[in-house]
Amino acid sequence: MKIGEMIKVKSSHRKKTSESTFSLLPDETLDTMFQGKLKVIQKKDGYRFSLDAVILGRLAQVSSGDRVIDLGTGCGIIPLILSSTTQAKEIVGVEIQEDLAELARRNVALNSCDGVIRIVKNDLKNLPLLYPTGSFDFILTNPPFRKRATGRINPQEQKLIARHEIAISLQEILMVAYFLLKTQGKFFLIYPAFRLVELFYEMRACGLEPKTLQCVHSRVNTPAKMVLVEGVKGGGVELQIKEPLIIYDAEGKYTESLQAVYSLAL
Repeated sequence: MKIGEMIKVKSSHRKKTSESTFSLLPDETLDTMFQGKLKVIQKKDGYRFSLDAVILGRLAQVSSGDRVIDLGTGCGIIPLILSSTTQAKEIVGVEIQEDLAELARRNVALNSCDGVIRIVKNDLKNLPLLYPTGSFDFILTNPPFRKRATGRINPQEQKLIARHEIAISLQEILMVAYFLLKTQGKFFLIYPAFRLVELFYEMRACGLEPKTLQCVHSRVNTPAKMVLVEGVKGGGVELQIKEPLIIYDAEGKYTESLQAVYSLAL
């Protein structure tokens, strides 16, 4: 796809827009997933979605008819994945940064998903003012991984807010999730393994009982870098530890499990 070339997309998904035309700006790229069925516009130098978001969206156990909300949606990648792979009734993506929220809206329209996905530009902390408690069945988040003033501070504002707890803390995210979830609703996130103890402590303190844990490793016999955790609002005390997800095989290629994440085979 050449820069500035017009992108004409015919809808093959979820009704709504039959055909849309978009202009790719000079500072943007067009990326595809699922054998080209999903198209995502991103800024070349801004915050770009990572493998973490793809894993989170693909492994989320969303049920048919669920109302789903993604806290911190960025360019909208997780709602787009869910709209392609689940039968969720409604998917809301919330983003505090105006430029990313607008990009997410463009991506929703580009993929003709505006019949099921809605992008909301707002601070996550304001959501209890916008929605009644218990509004959602399933909540996902790929939250900022680091506390303020820890690790390398990125000078690019988009990346800084996405990676550090500048706009919201882990505890605040969990409190918002608890408010928005129905009783027995599910909360699913990906998080650094080194903060797992803190995550479990804060989840339980907020009434979100950890129910499943899956460690994500770069390679076999290496420490886990990330963890996938699902919690349940008002859930009982019982944790299931799933088989680890390994990213690369001995030759440095994606494992079969990871290849399935990038396909529609799950």
